[in-house]
Amino acid sequence: MTAVESPAGRSDARGDRDRDRDRGDRTARRRERTTTIALLAGSTLALAAFGWPLVATAVPADAQRAAPFVAFAVLPAVIAVVLGVLDRQMHSAKAVALLGVLAAIGAGIRIAGAGVGGIEAVFVLLILAGRAFGARFGFLLGMLTIAVSSVLWGGIGPWTPFQMFACAWVAAGAGLLPAIRPRAATVAAVRRATALEIAMLAAYGVAAAYAFGLVMNLWFWPFAVGMGTDISYDGSAPISENLASFALYSLVTSTLTWDTVRAVTTVVGIAVIGPAVLASLRRAKLPSQGAPAVRGSARS
Repeated sequence: MTAVESPAGRSDARGDRDRDRDRGDRTARRRERTTTIALLAGSTLALAAFGWPLVATAVPADAQRAAPFVAFAVLPAVIAVVLGVLDRQMHSAKAVALLGVLAAIGAGIRIAGAGVGGIEAVFVLLILAGRAFGARFGFLLGMLTIAVSSVLWGGIGPWTPFQMFACAWVAAGAGLLPAIRPRAATVAAVRRATALEIAMLAAYGVAAAYAFGLVMNLWFWPFAVGMGTDISYDGSAPISENLASFALYSLVTSTLTWDTVRAVTTVVGIAVIGPAVLASLRRAKLPSQGAPAVRGSARS
């Protein structure tokens, strides 16, 4: 004789499932908050290291001797961010494999270009991957790409932790841009949404290219030029005066040249390969990742 479950038993079972689901949701929210705090704390510490010339009193000779120590001070921020990003989403074999493959590709692109004349094609990959997989994945990808390429290329130095954070911010920023969804499930609507998204990413690429140049200039500016010029660092001067000198220094040394070439390269790369690469990356969704903002196909 087959036992029949009573309505009360079915109700208790549903209640247990609901409680388990609520408990899982609360755990996920706590993990999300912890990750966000780690990212913010690490980025704040790194940003302070980038901006030390604006608050420290030092002459260029002292600054040059202090550069390795400033770089070393950024390492705890690197560790905090990496541990924060490695949440449940990054524990899956699929996520690790994607991260490893994309970091290897990014390292190869960076080594091949080697930043010649300001060309940084790796920005295209970082922005598209950050957009497809989110800010946390992009942050870790930016860091890992610089680390791997620096080891393979032999370009490790006091600048490496700064490059890791700067590229991590570039990739993460793409993941924080607003979603663009098609207004209707038609091919025309999807194409319009895709075009808008690519235009947004291209505009972001321009801003990121110039911002990258500025922050990378800031940390070594005090000992990049001698004392007594209009673009020199003066440890005893007020912040406003040093900011004006730094702005002039960046303008004449990188903004009009290296940074502009980087911006143009990024825009062209995103415009040419952006739609196809985004569609390919979005086919490999990470665990707990929602549906993509713009799908690659729709019914007409």
